Amino acid sequence: MAFTQKHILGMYHLEKSDIITLLDTAQGFKEVSNRVIKKVPTLKGRTQINMFFENSTRTRTSFEIAGKRLSADTINFSSSTSSTTKGETLMDTAKNIMAMKPDVIVVRHQVSGIPKLLAENLDASIINAGDGAHEHPSQALLDMFTIREHFGTLDGLNVLIVGDVAHSRVARSDLIGMTRLGANVAFCAPRTMMPRQFHVPGITISSDFEKMLPWADVVIMLRIQLERMHGTPLFPGVEEYSRQWGLNKRRLNLMRKDAIILHPGPVNRGVELAPDVADGERSVILEQVENGVAVRMSMLYHILHTQEEG
Repeated sequence: MAFTQKHILGMYHLEKSDIITLLDTAQGFKEVSNRVIKKVPTLKGRTQINMFFENSTRTRTSFEIAGKRLSADTINFSSSTSSTTKGETLMDTAKNIMAMKPDVIVVRHQVSGIPKLLAENLDASIINAGDGAHEHPSQALLDMFTIREHFGTLDGLNVLIVGDVAHSRVARSDLIGMTRLGANVAFCAPRTMMPRQFHVPGITISSDFEKMLPWADVVIMLRIQLERMHGTPLFPGVEEYSRQWGLNKRRLNLMRKDAIILHPGPVNRGVELAPDVADGERSVILEQVENGVAVRMSMLYHILHTQEEG
C-alpha cells in the first residue's frame, strides 16, 4: 500500500492503511539492526534535523540512530545551546534552519501544535516526536509494532492504559492508532487524571484497576507527568498512588497468563511499576526501545520517499 503523507503530525492524521504500511516496513528494517554492519544506503544524501525543545533519551537517540542506519546526514539541534536562549523566536530559528535545505525535521516541543505550525510554514517534511500533551505518533507506532510481534494482530485485543491519562500524549496516540487496527482500548486512572473528552467514542473508562486487569491482553503503564501539572499534584502522594495504581507482583497474578506489559519510559520504579515487574518476563519495555529504531527508520523512509514521488 502506498504511503502518501508528507508529514507525520499524529496518529489522528494517519489512515489504517498508512499505519499498516509503516509497521510492515519496520519489520523489514528491524533486520538491519541485527547485522554486523548496521547501515543501508537508502537515504544517502538526505538531511535530517532533530529539533528537541524537551528532554529526551529514547526518542531522540532512536531517531538519530534510525537516520544514521539509513545513511541520512543527521544533525541534532539542542535548544539549550541555540539562539532561542538569546531571544530568537521559534519560527525564526526554524526558518534559518530551513535555509540550510534539510529534507526532514523531527521536532519535540512542550507546546501542543508546534509540529503542525512548522508543517504549515516550512518546505521540509515534519515528524512529530511529541508535542505537549497532544500526540506522540512514533511511540504509538512502536507500541503497536511490539504488540503485533507478540500476538500477530491488534484486531480484537484488549488494551488497558493505566495512570496519568489526562497528561499523556502517548495515551492519545495509542488510543487512536490501536482502535484503527481493531483493538479494544480501556483507560484506568484516578478521576483527577482522566480527561473529559476523547477523540474516539465508546471508550471504556474505569477507576477499578484490579477489576480491569483480568480483561487485558496488554497493559500499558504510564508515568505521572508532574511537569504538566503546573505545580498542582492531582494525587495524595507517591506512596498512596503506588498502593492504588502501581503494578506489583500481587496484581501481576490477576493478569492473563499471556498478557504483556508496556511502558513508554522513563519508568519510575516503585511508583507505577514495581522493580521485579519492570524487569520480569511479562515486561516488553526493552523490546519497545529496540523496535523504536525500526519504526522510526520506517517513518523517515516513507516520508522522504513520498517527497521523491511528489
